[in-house]
Amino acid sequence: MSETQPINVLFLCTHNSARSILAEATLNHLADGRFKAFSAGSSPRENQQPNPMALDILHKAGISTEGLHSKSWDEFGKLDAPHMDLVITVCDNAAGEVCPYWPGQPATAHWGYADPSEVEGSPEQKLDAFRLTLHAIRRRLELLVNLPLASVDKLMLQTQARELAGKS
Repeated sequence: MSETQPINVLFLCTHNSARSILAEATLNHLADGRFKAFSAGSSPRENQQPNPMALDILHKAGISTEGLHSKSWDEFGKLDAPHMDLVITVCDNAAGEVCPYWPGQPATAHWGYADPSEVEGSPEQKLDAFRLTLHAIRRRLELLVNLPLASVDKLMLQTQARELAGKS
């Protein structure tokens, strides 16, 4: 990893509609050019779109939703896909699945979050679940972007990302 090239991070979830979308948008918002975030799902539904509540909570937080769309993780296993430096699963289902081969063998970590789209209740309670998930993701990402990455190699990045799994 060089200082001039951003560190590419891929966030994985099952459907790529909520948690991974929140993580992608938030890291790109915080990255200041040091990181480039992507997201994908292990099995997005046909015509899957980002959850409207995820997009709403990002918008309310002042985080751009431009270009966000649900996609399969197979897109990132192709030879012409961007090279990933770090792959982070953000849901327990995706963490337990057999991932495709990632060119370059990126560092990996698991940051589990409950699925806010499965919360029952009023629209306000559901939106609050998305807000809490966004805040939890943002706390870890703020720690990640503040690591002294100029001297971090792949093994150190993996170690640091996995240690952040214990922080909330």
